[in-house]
Amino acid sequence: MVQPVSEIFDLAVIGGGVNGAGIARDAAGRGARVLLLEAGDLASGTSSASTKLIHGGLRYLEHYEFSLVRESLHERERLWRIAPHIIRPMRFVLPYIAGLRPAWLLRLGLWLYDHIGGRKLLPPTRTVRLREHPAGRPLNGGYATGFEYSDCWVDDARLVVLNAMDAASLGAEIRTRTTVTSAGRCEEGWQIETTAGRFHARALVNAAGPGVLDVLEAIGEQGDFGMRRVRGSHIVTKRLFDHPYAYFFQLPDGRIFFAIPYEQDFTLIGTTEADHDGPLDDVTASAAEIEYLCEGVSRYFAKPITSADVVWSYAGVRPLIDNGSGKPEAATRGYRLELSRPEEGAPLLTVYGGKITSFRHLAEAAVSRLGERLDCLDGPRWTASRPLPGGDFPVGEVSGFLSEFQARYPFLGESDAQRIVRAYGTKAYDWLADAGDWDDLGQDFGFGLTSAEVDYLCREEWAVTAEDIVWRRSKLGLRLNAAQIEELSAYLKVQQTK
Repeated sequence: MVQPVSEIFDLAVIGGGVNGAGIARDAAGRGARVLLLEAGDLASGTSSASTKLIHGGLRYLEHYEFSLVRESLHERERLWRIAPHIIRPMRFVLPYIAGLRPAWLLRLGLWLYDHIGGRKLLPPTRTVRLREHPAGRPLNGGYATGFEYSDCWVDDARLVVLNAMDAASLGAEIRTRTTVTSAGRCEEGWQIETTAGRFHARALVNAAGPGVLDVLEAIGEQGDFGMRRVRGSHIVTKRLFDHPYAYFFQLPDGRIFFAIPYEQDFTLIGTTEADHDGPLDDVTASAAEIEYLCEGVSRYFAKPITSADVVWSYAGVRPLIDNGSGKPEAATRGYRLELSRPEEGAPLLTVYGGKITSFRHLAEAAVSRLGERLDCLDGPRWTASRPLPGGDFPVGEVSGFLSEFQARYPFLGESDAQRIVRAYGTKAYDWLADAGDWDDLGQDFGFGLTSAEVDYLCREEWAVTAEDIVWRRSKLGLRLNAAQIEELSAYLKVQQTK
């Protein structure tokens, strides 16, 4: 018996990371019927395991990636404008060290960083005396001069979720925990077999990140580029310094790492770069990588750290185009969009590479390419100006919004209010509603997480498990103990049976 054809989508996107969610949002906003298919949770892979920066990539200049840096710097302030709740400006301090990159080279690189990317809102670079600067106090005594420059920080996993939410508000269907097992061209376009059933779409996008070649193999297609999987590992410690600056550190082997204020009470340190040959479903920081980062911190800070000081570590695999570079850190961070030829039948667009900062521009370019073949995608480009959910307030007014928020919900402590505003922006009103005290928000799981918030995350943000909530929708896994997380898991199981 022939199975009847289900609803036909204009576009099916495989991959619920930042590129896939961005493409789904862009295409839905241009009027297409979009289906997003993700095997796990949104942002469950590379897109929640970054250094959490919206940046041009200062070090990419020395690899002559000028166009990539320029594009990323242009995107930096655009993204800040549309998501001022989850993106915020940050000043970085780069100490000068004799014997490593010369001072003139650092000044030249930072001058280019300030001038090639259309910087308008962020302050420019300046030279600082570390013995007088707040960022100099926690360092060893041997650093006299440094450079202070601008970039932005982002909650990477929430960036993905908010793109998916906006896509859904524009009519896209978001299917998490739905693995694509095979796909092939058919009369309607593409017939896609998944663990949740069969779907049909006029065009298919492969945005599977480091799994892009695996998806091509599963659907019987050939790749146009070789991919290099590079693992980036990070560690988190208790707060190492009490000022708002982040650090950009050089190491004698030519690599760099960051030390960034994180989640109010912690410091995020990373990243390493190593070729990854293992599976993608179990990516962790190795003991050697953790030790490498601890040694790097101890080289610079007056108070050394060891692996015993690490409260959490994580790692992600970057999908880099294999350009034949010897060292992983020299591999290009650029991306390529490959669209199948018309004579091959229904369109297949494959995304190779990419980075968080360039996701919106990548998505815009991808949908425009598909618009050459799908008339439903010929609408204007629009994503640079529409706020992401919760970000509908002006850049630079987070403090004012936070004050108004605390006045409306005076029972929230400063730390809780700041966490909620930084995660949800104006969408926090959707679940706080008319609450007058903590009791109105239901069961308390600890550190300000209540059943009202949990229910919202499950209802509106596709959260299913405790891990989804405490590590991707929030970072409360840094604070909640095992018993509290188990209590949350039990609550979710009960809710899912209702």
